[in-house]
Amino acid sequence: MDKKLPAHEVVSCYHCGEDCENVHLVVDDRNFCCQGCKLVYEVLSENDLCNYYDIANHPGNSQKSKKLQSNRFDYLEDQETANSLLDFQNANESHLTFYIQNIHCASCIWLLENLNQIHSGIYYSRVDFIKKKVQIKFLKDKITIKELVSLLSTIGYEPKINLSNLDKKQVPTYDKRLIQKLAVAGFCFGNMMLFSIPEYFSEAELIDPSFRGLFSYLNVILAIPVVIYSASDYYLSAWNSLKQKRINMDVPIVLGIVALFVYSLWEIFAFQRSGYMDSLGGLLFFLLLGKIYQQKTFSTLEFDRDYKAYFPIAVTRISKDQESVIPLSKLSVGDVIMVRDEELIPADSVLLSANASIDYSFVTGEEVPVPKQKGELVYAGGRQMGGAILLTVQKSPSQGYLTDLWNNESFEKGKEGLLEPISNKISAVFTWSVLAIAFISFAYWSFTDLSLAVKVFASVLIVACPCALAMSTPFTLGNTLRIFGKSRFYLKNANVVERLALVDSVIFDKTGTLTDPSTAKISFIGVPLSEESKSILKALVQRSTHPLSNRINYWLEGQNAISIEQVKEIKGAGVQVTYKNQDFRIGSAEFTGFKTQPKSQVGNIVCFSVEGQELGYFQIESGLREKASDVISELSAKYKLHMLSGDYPHEQTYLEERLGHKITYNFQQSPVDKLSYVKNLNKANHTLMIGDGLNDAGALQESEVGIAISDRVSHFSPASDAIMDSEVFGMIPNFLSFAKSSRLIIKASFILSLFYNLVGLGLAVQGLLSPVICAILMPLSSISVVVFTTLTTNFVAWKRGMLTSKLF
Repeated sequence: MDKKLPAHEVVSCYHCGEDCENVHLVVDDRNFCCQGCKLVYEVLSENDLCNYYDIANHPGNSQKSKKLQSNRFDYLEDQETANSLLDFQNANESHLTFYIQNIHCASCIWLLENLNQIHSGIYYSRVDFIKKKVQIKFLKDKITIKELVSLLSTIGYEPKINLSNLDKKQVPTYDKRLIQKLAVAGFCFGNMMLFSIPEYFSEAELIDPSFRGLFSYLNVILAIPVVIYSASDYYLSAWNSLKQKRINMDVPIVLGIVALFVYSLWEIFAFQRSGYMDSLGGLLFFLLLGKIYQQKTFSTLEFDRDYKAYFPIAVTRISKDQESVIPLSKLSVGDVIMVRDEELIPADSVLLSANASIDYSFVTGEEVPVPKQKGELVYAGGRQMGGAILLTVQKSPSQGYLTDLWNNESFEKGKEGLLEPISNKISAVFTWSVLAIAFISFAYWSFTDLSLAVKVFASVLIVACPCALAMSTPFTLGNTLRIFGKSRFYLKNANVVERLALVDSVIFDKTGTLTDPSTAKISFIGVPLSEESKSILKALVQRSTHPLSNRINYWLEGQNAISIEQVKEIKGAGVQVTYKNQDFRIGSAEFTGFKTQPKSQVGNIVCFSVEGQELGYFQIESGLREKASDVISELSAKYKLHMLSGDYPHEQTYLEERLGHKITYNFQQSPVDKLSYVKNLNKANHTLMIGDGLNDAGALQESEVGIAISDRVSHFSPASDAIMDSEVFGMIPNFLSFAKSSRLIIKASFILSLFYNLVGLGLAVQGLLSPVICAILMPLSSISVVVFTTLTTNFVAWKRGMLTSKLF
């Protein structure tokens, strides 16, 4: 109902906290400033979601300026327009990701992640608070995209939809509210210093007492917006922390602000003294300045380590019957691409082949492959199971979406971080210690000088902020990720750096990892192949992802392939096809039906048969990767080395001559055998598996760190923790050494932070530091840690040949 308010009475909106001016609405004895806020409350109340208001006071956004037009989202009724927003859809469900600018607190996260309680058509929603994005999965037969957007708008979280910029990278922007708060604090601080100049120069006695009082009162007026508005984020953070029964770094800051403000009021009004309002203004100004610096540094760091821009995923493009492998970034709408067995589909595409079997388990969690027919739409992130297929690209490649799959938490099971919790524990213990020191110091000085006691209390709380401690780990690991990226070694996240530093056992796949198929020598031994046999052979090997198939495909360059749809690849065995009612096979001797195993001391054997009749075999001399011997020699001094291969042990003598005897050789290992081998090693070791991502997906996932080598054809696997360009294979010892150095740098930055805090606390306890000096020193300590970790990691990387200069 509507209710007129007395002129003197002002109440706040229960939803957004704004003043209810003149007319306001009352529902359930709660006040609302407009129909929009009232509507949001009613929606939440009907669905028993009023816990939203328990997490934070007035968590909602004002709905006064919101246009309640029924036809605002009618453009989403157009199916083509609506589909352009989707990440994925099948017969039952759809997935999409929205950018929502209004996400600002824990209540927002809680509500958006409980959308399923508001509408049964929504069964999953997850918020990325840093990027202000929400990923939603919903049932198509229960809710449309238009209804979903309208629902989000109704509860105050209207997504930002700009159809013309769907595929453009969003440029990170600064928090405008934070800049506004800094501006208010800066304006007030500057004027308070101006009014306090006579006090600074001990010339206060030359000023008329009435002016001295006026300046002090003006300082109080200027301090009020600083304390109430500029410091509001600190109050909110500290309150949320206390509600969760823990102490964060903002709690001592809030205590210092309150103590300084209350004591200054007491001095000004009770004793007609000047107080510390100028120090308080300086405190908030420099705190916010440090916060903006931290935000800017993190944004820059995020941009520098944004591996999506140079993600080493290649794709096979077909143009005029010719294959070419191109970076994903160069793929355009309308291009025809070939996707082989178990390769990920890089962009939303239309199927050109007769049929396909798409595994969407990385997207939906459902492991049953979905059959697709010619002309159907296939979404990015699906994995082709079976023979190679042809597709035509319909949307620009969604590298961001593929990267989200790579970073999905389901591929991080059992691989928790080891260093970050240390920083969290140190920060918590440190904060409690600072509070104890502050109160003990206050109690000690209060017996002799209460004014000094308050000054010491505020100074201790401000100077000893554990920001520097908390920033040591993320900045060191973040800069390490950036440097690795510049060296064409792309890691999922900072936790991989932590685990990489603890590795003591390194496991190599052989074919495509230690050996380089592109440098191998190939010869065919057997009956002369007819043109038709070569065409069939070409069709077999070009549909396979195996490095040896790629080498034979290169040997057959210029040869036309026959048109075959049903090519079947059996992992660890070979490839087969039925053509003109005859069974053609290429692969191992057992798979192809060879009665005797051909021998080769320096390479691999790939047999070719038809209907079990031996046509001949390829002898592919294994060319080791450049610097492979040096890599093994360097690593053998510090690590236990293992090699896994699906081939026969006929190459062992050759490999021992080139790589030495300090590596444990294991041959005839199936993909399952490789996984079991790594699992057994994990019982007593910290393992690193390096493979080509083909037959090694299980082993890569099982190892503590799995690195996939990216060669001519990229076989992107979410099971890997990192992707390394094959051209930097020789840098593996440097990468491992750099990861260990990063851990030492974190420890050194902890020591630096503790040393700074001990010195600062020692001076503050003695009353030798004023609060404003402490406020300057606090952000400087954070800056010093950032500078130290950045310069140190860059210097160490430069010493290891990973950067071209010491600083960049």
